[in-house]
Amino acid sequence: MHRRLLLALPALLAAAGVRAQSWPARPLRIIVPFPPGGTTDFIARLVAQRLSTVLGQPVVVENRAGAGGTVGSDLIAKSAPDGYGYVVSNIAAHGVGPAVYPNIPYDAVRDFTHIAMLAEIPSVLVVNVDSPIRDLAGFIAAAKAKPGGLTVGSPGNGTSSHIKQEILKRAAGIETVHVPYRGSGPMMNDVAAGQIDAMITTLVEAGRNPRFRLLAVTAAERVEGWREVPTFRELGYPDLVASTWFGLSGPAGLPRAIVERLNAEVLAALATPEIAARLVETGSTPRRMSPAEYTAFLTAEVARWGAVVRAANITLG
Repeated sequence: MHRRLLLALPALLAAAGVRAQSWPARPLRIIVPFPPGGTTDFIARLVAQRLSTVLGQPVVVENRAGAGGTVGSDLIAKSAPDGYGYVVSNIAAHGVGPAVYPNIPYDAVRDFTHIAMLAEIPSVLVVNVDSPIRDLAGFIAAAKAKPGGLTVGSPGNGTSSHIKQEILKRAAGIETVHVPYRGSGPMMNDVAAGQIDAMITTLVEAGRNPRFRLLAVTAAERVEGWREVPTFRELGYPDLVASTWFGLSGPAGLPRAIVERLNAEVLAALATPEIAARLVETGSTPRRMSPAEYTAFLTAEVARWGAVVRAANITLG
């Protein structure tokens, strides 16, 4: 058996080389593991449009939501490493998810080929512009005055928004009601309509929306373009320094030539003036990482958020 495998190995490697050289020969698919209209969707479509041009094949963005992004991510984890299926890996499904879902069906590091970081974005605590809550101190005072009375939305159970709510609750000694949605779009509509009191979301989604008031950001320093919004850290909550990040990943075992080509094309896309400007104006920071650097970054995030989730005793079925 071993002899047959050794004899077949050169042919297999040659076939893989041929596939890599002829790639792409048909449309590519990028799974966004959340509904349309959110940050992940925005970034995926921005990059996909550029990749379609440079690769000479359509790059189709497909939304597959569910379970904090793990449903769509699992679809790619179990797909063939043929170079035609990818997922927008993210802090929810690949950072927080492994800790909050005890039966998560994939290993966030080993079951993927992590290709490139796309961007990272600070999160922000937001209320309706007509809310009587004017700042973070007012939010905390309102929560303490009526424990369990404030409703705070997130794009879903187990997302980084959910975990950041739990960190804030523990740090400030307050009780709020978590309201999970199936994505950011419905959550934002309900905050704008006054159906829920607040949400934690990204600057991409809330930063320029006149219907919202921004109370505090999770960036390490105040964000250019939103200098009037204080950071959680300067307000006394250093544990709430965290970015929401997004990258491009495929199934484990992708041919190296395809990985290197895609990494180069993604980095080139992020460097184009139009894409760089679109990201910066929404509070996003493009990040240039090699496949090895992105894999190391993601591995560290799994460890970091695992410790946070264990300390908060958060688990989801």
